[in-house]
Amino acid sequence: MFYTFSPLFCMDQKNSLPDDLEFMREALSEAQKAFDMGEVPVGAVLLLEGQIIARSFNQVEATKDPSAHAELLAIREGARVIGDWRLLETTLYTTLEPCLMCAGALLLSRVKRIVWGAPDLRHGAHGSFLNVFEANHPTHRAQIEGGVLKEEAGELMRKFFKRRRDEKVTRRAL
Repeated sequence: MFYTFSPLFCMDQKNSLPDDLEFMREALSEAQKAFDMGEVPVGAVLLLEGQIIARSFNQVEATKDPSAHAELLAIREGARVIGDWRLLETTLYTTLEPCLMCAGALLLSRVKRIVWGAPDLRHGAHGSFLNVFEANHPTHRAQIEGGVLKEEAGELMRKFFKRRRDEKVTRRAL
């Protein structure tokens, strides 16, 4: 199983801010859209001053674009909405620990705070695979917390990959 969960780099849900659960549920709603479309179920929402300014879900398969991750799509939309590539004072909620590509984009776009759900042991860039955020970046240091609604996010991933395996078995049987 690719998505197993370890508390190593996860915060305790009791340490979450009250709004973290609400906004992670919004990100999970986006992840469900990806699931329904046959995409890896990752969702993201970007907030400014407590308001959602962008929301997205993985669209790699639909667009045939390896960079169409939920986080990147939300960053792009957020930049368009505020009219600046610098997403200062924003918070991004994502259902999966950001990968290296997304972590780089989050740092470069100056997202102030990142909150993620389930760890990604194969690609996670906040400690599950490597930790980009621990480096002393010369222009930006993001606040980052993981493990918010990790069970719900992880269960959606498990269901998705089980469905994929079952479909593969069915195709072989035909």
